[in-house]
Amino acid sequence: MDWIKKAVAVFMLVGLAFCMEQGKEQIQERDMQQEIADKVLRFHVRANSDSKEDQALKLRVRDAVGVLMKEKLKDAASLEDCKRITGQELGEIVDKAEDVIRESGYTYAVEASVSAVDFPDKTYGAYTFPAGRYDALEVVIGNGAGHNWWCVMYPNMCFAGSTYEVVEEQAKEKLQRTLTNEEYQSLMEKKNYTIKCKYLTFLNKYMEKM
Repeated sequence: MDWIKKAVAVFMLVGLAFCMEQGKEQIQERDMQQEIADKVLRFHVRANSDSKEDQALKLRVRDAVGVLMKEKLKDAASLEDCKRITGQELGEIVDKAEDVIRESGYTYAVEASVSAVDFPDKTYGAYTFPAGRYDALEVVIGNGAGHNWWCVMYPNMCFAGSTYEVVEEQAKEKLQRTLTNEEYQSLMEKKNYTIKCKYLTFLNKYMEKM
């Protein structure tokens, strides 16, 4: 039965090589995420909770901060400009959010910062931004325990339309100028950034130990 053992060993080696190739491709995709992250600033609003009222409040805060920052960032010519201006305006961002919260009858505290935030895969219009860590303007309402809302603040895809869901042509063009062609095209595809063997799944446990 030695020939069976040899055949199984060959099959395992071929399968492992195939999985390693998949893993290499996925590592390249993860590297691309990091390259994209270095060129954008995201806008992230966390609701106090998942209650209907807190989720509605989140959107009102989003709208108010969005209008404020649209004006503040109108002359921002680069990512560095955007981060600098946003950092300078954190106090006013908090004040604006608190005004909306008080007017809505709540007493939640607000925190705002420009910081590195871990995001899952997020789709915005036709674009899927891969999971990973991105710099973001993060506004946290109260406990920040509810579902969040996000967009891309630089290049400006947050304030293109009142629905916050339709990416206008001008925003698409600016995104395309900001990224390389390969990075831009990658946003049109949903990626899997976990190294797994897609077809020979029994090898995944072995891959995780490597």
